[in-house]
Amino acid sequence: MANSSKTSSRSMTLGSVLTRLITSAIVLGITAFFTPGFEISSLWTLVLSAVVLTVLDYLVNTVFNIEIGALGHGIIGFIVAVGVLYATQFFVAGYSISWMAAIIGALIYGVVAAIIPGRQ
Repeated sequence: MANSSKTSSRSMTLGSVLTRLITSAIVLGITAFFTPGFEISSLWTLVLSAVVLTVLDYLVNTVFNIEIGALGHGIIGFIVAVGVLYATQFFVAGYSISWMAAIIGALIYGVVAAIIPGRQ
């Protein structure tokens, strides 16, 4: 019985990660569309960027206990969001963003993430 509980817990975690990944891809695509100086070259680049953002979000949250986001997470969350958006270009080919676009993008990302359900 306890073993099935662990399996159920793992599948819920996997489901929440997949939901977060899909939501991140949607939010990232919308953000890139509305942010001048922020380019994502293809759908696969968008998907890979969402994976990298999800992993970086997880690492920052785990190591520093800081939620990434422009709204509701304070100035530290906003600064981290800018850094993560900017740093992603070093991991994903076809993703480019300037510092100014990262600042604007973090604001747009925060607003869109607040509107779209699934980002907890």
